Amino acid sequence: MTVRGTAGDGGLGNDPTIPLPVVIAGPAAGTATPRRQYIPPAYGPPFYGPRRHRGRRWLRRIAGTVLVLILLAILAFAGLLLVTPSVGNAPSLTRAQDIAHHVAYPGPPVPARFAESLVATEDHRFYSEPGIDLYAVARVGAAFLQGNGIQGGATIYQQLAKMLYTGGHSDSAKIEAEQVALAVKLYWTYSRPQILRMYTDVAYFGNNDYGLVNAACGYFGVRPAEMSWPQAAMLAGMVQGPSVDDPLTHPANARAREEHVIGRLVATGKLTQAQADAALAVPLSRLVARAGRGCSG
Repeated sequence: MTVRGTAGDGGLGNDPTIPLPVVIAGPAAGTATPRRQYIPPAYGPPFYGPRRHRGRRWLRRIAGTVLVLILLAILAFAGLLLVTPSVGNAPSLTRAQDIAHHVAYPGPPVPARFAESLVATEDHRFYSEPGIDLYAVARVGAAFLQGNGIQGGATIYQQLAKMLYTGGHSDSAKIEAEQVALAVKLYWTYSRPQILRMYTDVAYFGNNDYGLVNAACGYFGVRPAEMSWPQAAMLAGMVQGPSVDDPLTHPANARAREEHVIGRLVATGKLTQAQADAALAVPLSRLVARAGRGCSG
């Protein structure tokens, strides 16, 4: 770069057109040369660096882990289906238990009031699930992984498998896993009315009453088809604790279970609130007024 100087500024012959050298001042002696400062361009996308790539890698790893776990669960369940017995003998097992408990086999078709009461309190997805409640299985699995132990969630199919195939026991993860596989097989093999009929034939209702017929006649002196809503609700509420919820020996517990089942019937749309209030208005003493008289005819 050159500049044009004026006469007397060092140009030869005082010629103003002769270029003069430009002297650029450097750092003073003994001082460090300053570094150039990087100024990023004011255009282009923001720079995120490797952090975004690390996030994507973690997402891929998590997705891969979940996929592997799902595949392992499918393989494990397929193995369970292979090692558990066939359920083709379920009617024979039901008959054997009825004979042992002095119950007439087969029992009558399950009346609608009791069926709705049982489904509402024990397995409200009974008419849509494939033998197991997938939502409940996921909830129980999560609780088990968190160290909370085995919890509820058994469907009517699983409860029937428990009564017929595992001796009424459900005290280990292995047994519960078997009941899950057996429940799916029961779903594949029998209709829902058949499942309910076998269930009510072998269920224990306390007071030495096995089967719905004996229970209805023993507690109320009526046949199952003649039970009122409060009577049906009370019996359906007893299947999980037949001894502690016996209306003859533990009337407060029985009443609490009846109220729970009536509430579930309202929640599932089988009863209106007015019908529920009318059912709960019947005193327990009237419900069991014919207890011990049996059924005539």
